[in-house]
Amino acid sequence: MTAAEPSAVTIRPMRDGDWPAVQRIYREGIATGHATFEAEAPDWERFNSSKLPRHRLVAETTDGRILGWAAVSPVSARPAYSGVVEHSVYIAAVARGRGLGAALLHDLADSTESDGIWTIQASVFPENEASLRLHLANGYFVVGRRQRIARMTYGPLTGQWRDTILIERRSPAI
Repeated sequence: MTAAEPSAVTIRPMRDGDWPAVQRIYREGIATGHATFEAEAPDWERFNSSKLPRHRLVAETTDGRILGWAAVSPVSARPAYSGVVEHSVYIAAVARGRGLGAALLHDLADSTESDGIWTIQASVFPENEASLRLHLANGYFVVGRRQRIARMTYGPLTGQWRDTILIERRSPAI
């Protein structure tokens, strides 16, 4: 399978039927050891209940292949934080470095702003330099470094404490 160039890809809302491809891409990210503390991708029910339905996107080729996805979760149930979400963005290994991450981040910002969300945040492993570059080039900034925030439970770094870089994007419109 070869990846399509960004011009041959459409960003659209995620549908239930996209889940097998979304989960596969999630698993590819997990396998890198530098995408998440999660040891395995959730099942559809857990994913569906944890992500805001109006802000789930996929990058789809003209022939129907899903090459990436983005979604957000609320950071708190407290009303004061109703405009703050945490996002995930994952790109299939065959499509990395082709602009899909930037396209997903752009459309995710538009989607969340239209719903009154003013802050998108994420935690990125410092070793995930590509993700940090992507975010910094697309309106995110570093809030700080969270040292030894959690231990890895899988892979070659099992048992090791990991740092994360807290990043966020503040809406200029809200």
